[in-house]
This record gives sequence, structure tokens and C-alpha cells, in this order.
Amino acid sequence: MGGPGDPPEGTPEGGPTGGEDEYRSVVFDESFVRAARLQEYSAQERMADHAPAVRRRPPLRRGLTRQVLILAVLIAVAFGTAIYMGVRHPYDAPQARRPAEALRMTVIPLAPQGKVPGAADAEALYRHSHAAEFEAGAAGIPLPASHSTAHFSDSQVTAALSIARNYLVRSSLDPDVLTGRQVRPARALLGSDQLDQFDQSFDHPAADGRHAPTGWLVRLDPSRAQLADDRIRVRGTLLVGEADSATLEVSSDTIFVYALRPTGAAADAPVSLFTVRREITFRFDRDDLRVGQTQLATSYAQAGPMSCAEDFASYLHPLLAGQTAGTGGPAGTDPYATDSATALCGTLAAGAQPKV
Repeated sequence: MGGPGDPPEGTPEGGPTGGEDEYRSVVFDESFVRAARLQEYSAQERMADHAPAVRRRPPLRRGLTRQVLILAVLIAVAFGTAIYMGVRHPYDAPQARRPAEALRMTVIPLAPQGKVPGAADAEALYRHSHAAEFEAGAAGIPLPASHSTAHFSDSQVTAALSIARNYLVRSSLDPDVLTGRQVRPARALLGSDQLDQFDQSFDHPAADGRHAPTGWLVRLDPSRAQLADDRIRVRGTLLVGEADSATLEVSSDTIFVYALRPTGAAADAPVSLFTVRREITFRFDRDDLRVGQTQLATSYAQAGPMSCAEDFASYLHPLLAGQTAGTGGPAGTDPYATDSATALCGTLAAGAQPKV
């Protein structure tokens, strides 16, 4: 007997057998049928409307696929995250950078009360002065132990202290800077916002509290004095703190003692000591720390022995062994001029001089 699907009379001779039917493997599921563009009319529809056997179906209106929706969500999340990090990240917000203020500087000459003491040997002078226990050169400005602050890491604090120390060394101990031959060693450590003020100070020096070269660095009059000992005595301290959440501040207080003799004098010419005390406030934002630069906020210097009557904006003019301050006070101060600084002068205490 044939199977349920076989014709009652059996399979016709020459007709395809079940094993030979090549279409048995094709399965038309419901989704395939629904997606067909052609649809056959029913017999009743063809009899009623005399319509053709088939009709073309309008294309299906498909919504966004699941993959497209997921991709759109991921793009939106990534975009929102980028905006959030751009607003919140403390290191990549150039709009938050505070413009550097102009350096405010004060230089006070200290006039001796009598003759400047001298000796044939610089070491003898140092031994009989307050600088006897000072270190020579950069060793006199040790870096303090550094710790992180509320908004800056330990490495950032260390970087700030190192940059400040480096500026003091370059601007106060470099022989080319001391003699006025170079300014670049100190200039290279300044932020770009202060370079114009720095350059104007050397192009057009003025004792106005803003544009005195001696406010930026120690500059000895090369026509008057030269170093008698390259081992300059130094004692300095550095303190660090936060000016605000975006700014580190380093305060320095450093004393430099130079052994000098007259320019061009013989090696056995009398030597005298010249003392400069510098108090500088350095400021750093995160960009400064990243590029190794700083901004100077204030610079206060006392230097002597000097004469109060001389112009000390461009150069410091040391009084050497055996010289006196003479007569005359500092330059006059005009109280009606709004852009002028008060001319100041002090008296060098006798106890500050070496005992010879």
C-alpha cells in the first residue's frame, strides 16, 4: 500500500519519486510568505472583480533594527561622556587658566654707615661674617620634603619646588646673568604671559615697580665690580601651599653673599662682601607644571652696601672695600604721578658687615 501522501493508484510511471523531489528541502515559512512582493488573489476575489491572478503588495515599513538602536544609544552615551569629562576634568580646561598678573617688584638699596670693610682673602671675610655657615652655590637652597596638597599630587608639588629653586639659581648664581651678559637662563623659566613684561624691563628699564631688571634677577654693574670667588655663599628656604584649587604657590626667602673686587683689579686687590636678600613668590597652574615654567607674583630685594643716590633699576652698584655711601638720598618720589613707585632706601646695619 502507498503512504498517506501517495496517489491511490500509486506513483505514475516516469513521475518523480520522493527521493528525487528536489523541492522537498525548500521550506516556505510564514515570514517568507509575508515578505513576498506578489500576492495571489483568492478565487472569490477573481470572480467578483475579474482581477488578475496576482497583485503587487506595497513594501513593508520596517522600523529601526535592534542593532541600529543599540549603536545609536552607544554613540549618545560616548558623546555625553566626552562632554562631561571635558567639563569636569581638571587638566584639560584651558578656559579656566587664570591670566598671569604683572610682577610687582621692590628693590631697596642698603647704605653703609661708614667705610666698607675689606680683606685680601675672600675666605677670611666669609669666616668673619654671617655667611660663615652658608653653603656654596645651589646647595644653599635645599628642597624641603614635599607632600601632596588638597588639589595637587606629591609629584606636582615637587615639580613646583624644583622649578622655583632652578629660577633662583639661574637668576642669582649664573656668572653670565650676574654680569649682564645673559638673561635667557632666567627668561626660559617664565610663563608666556610674563615674557612681554620681562622683555620690556630690559628694553626700557624703569624704577616703577614693574620694569626693573634687578627685580627679575641679580645684576651687578660689570663696570664696577667682578666676582673674587665663584663659590657664592647662599642660604635659602622654600615653602609651598595652595593659592587656590588651581594654583600652587611657592614662597622663597634666600640670602646671597658675593665676594667682589674692583673690575680689572689685580688678584691681590682688597675683597669686600655684597649681600642680596631676595623674597620671591612663585605661582604655578597645572600647565606651568607640565611645561616646567612659573609665574612670578612678587619680588622683594634688599641689597648692600650701596649708595641710595644711584639708579639701581638696571644694575646693582656695589660699594667696594674702603668706599662710603657719601651724601644724597634716593630719587625723588612724585605723589601726583599715578604710575611711579616710591623710591626707598635703607641703612645697612653695622652688624651685617664682616668683622675685620
